[in-house]
Amino acid sequence: MFKNILPEKLNENAIKLIANDWMLISAGKPNNFNNMTASWGGLGNLWNKPVAFIFVRPPRYTYKFIEENDYFTICFFEEKYRDMLRLTGTKSGREINKMKELGLTPVESQNHSVYYAESKIVMECKKLYFQDINPNNFLDENIIKNYPKRDFHRMYVGEIVNTLIKSKI
Repeated sequence: MFKNILPEKLNENAIKLIANDWMLISAGKPNNFNNMTASWGGLGNLWNKPVAFIFVRPPRYTYKFIEENDYFTICFFEEKYRDMLRLTGTKSGREINKMKELGLTPVESQNHSVYYAESKIVMECKKLYFQDINPNNFLDENIIKNYPKRDFHRMYVGEIVNTLIKSKI
């Protein structure tokens, strides 16, 4: 169903994928995991490795799973899954059984994390680094308005160890 490719062979616009199409961040093991929708992040090269940058606020339920596991996945979906992504961005796994509500099919990755059969693109990432956002470092004062509760994100940098794209059958 999926073909493994090198991340640099992906023919997609990273800004469009993350900001416009949104991504589903997942962490945990197949028997205990959570996911959340995100539209902030990035893809690039750091320390001579292909990487993904994700940002998660500590109050989010997914934060616990990212903290407790070495790997996370970011998944991208076709437009027909927009409502599903909206739900995972507004409801917590503490409140609802997301897998039951969403109807997604979890798949165990090579490194025992989770992605979804319905994804069009999957990137499995090994955590390399984290950094808490420091409000004192904002050079543009207008950015602080994104944090009315002062619940600043933690940034994670993950090495992209597997990139899967949906095979055209």
